[in-house]
Amino acid sequence: MKFGIAVFPSKKLQDLANSYRKRYDPHYSLIPPHLTIKNPFEATDEEIREIAKKLAKVGEQTKPFTLRAFKISSFQPVNNVIYMKVDSTPELLALHDALHTDDLGGAPEFSFVPHITIAQKLSDDEHSDVYESLRMAGVNHEETVDRFHLLYQLENGSWTVHETFRIGKDE
Repeated sequence: MKFGIAVFPSKKLQDLANSYRKRYDPHYSLIPPHLTIKNPFEATDEEIREIAKKLAKVGEQTKPFTLRAFKISSFQPVNNVIYMKVDSTPELLALHDALHTDDLGGAPEFSFVPHITIAQKLSDDEHSDVYESLRMAGVNHEETVDRFHLLYQLENGSWTVHETFRIGKDE
């Protein structure tokens, strides 16, 4: 089965992202707006039970972080994805690093660029128009994140929460 790890922002930020995703993201119906912390990976039921135990420890050992979406950016020319850029705080980077140790699948395939996708699979012309329009609209949002989610992919391609992990020790 395919799993992934993500953070879901507040309803306020999800609503803003979805106002764009409805029009510009064909994955709109498959997963809510999110910040991917660990890209999809395969695991058996037995393996995921062990992984979940490790994720609970990671949650306890990391600190809540401020999610600050502060500008609209793009991965072009690599691909025509438009996203809300998220600040790379030390706490967010520590969580990302803790989820990419040898016992959790090793180093990531790509450099970590914290973001929330709002448009993808656009033609070059469409990308250019939409990107300029969204950049002018901008984004400026800040919130505290105190949990992350282990997700799994259903047969129809959509993603759902398998388990939620709190960040930081309960005091």
